[in-house]
Amino acid sequence: MVLVDTSVWVDFFNGVATPEVEALDGLIGSGAILIGDLILAEILQGFARDADYRRARAVLLELPYTDLAGREVAIAAADHYRSLRAKGVTVRKTVDMIIGTYCLLGGHVLLHSDRDFDVMEKHLGMRVFRESRSD
Repeated sequence: MVLVDTSVWVDFFNGVATPEVEALDGLIGSGAILIGDLILAEILQGFARDADYRRARAVLLELPYTDLAGREVAIAAADHYRSLRAKGVTVRKTVDMIIGTYCLLGGHVLLHSDRDFDVMEKHLGMRVFRESRSD
């Protein structure tokens, strides 16, 4: 399964053409997209217009869903954060640390356009979806 980060969904719903949105377009309908609680909340809270919110909510609720956080993920995320800090790298958002750790623990691939995940890929081995490969 490919967990799609908020950073890609925001561009998708705003009609921004990026390689990540193109990859998402290719995944839609494949059954390979996964959405998590924190990502769902981040996406939906960003809609100003009720009609846009309702349309996006309907689309997102059709996707396979998972809870991203929990005790195991929270502790592992803190451990990962501390490990990165010891290397002189800081991840800016706790939610990103949880999302990345969920992927690491569950063997999921992440589709994103957020630099915080680049350091998790480089230093922690988190797998990232690239259109040229089919993880």
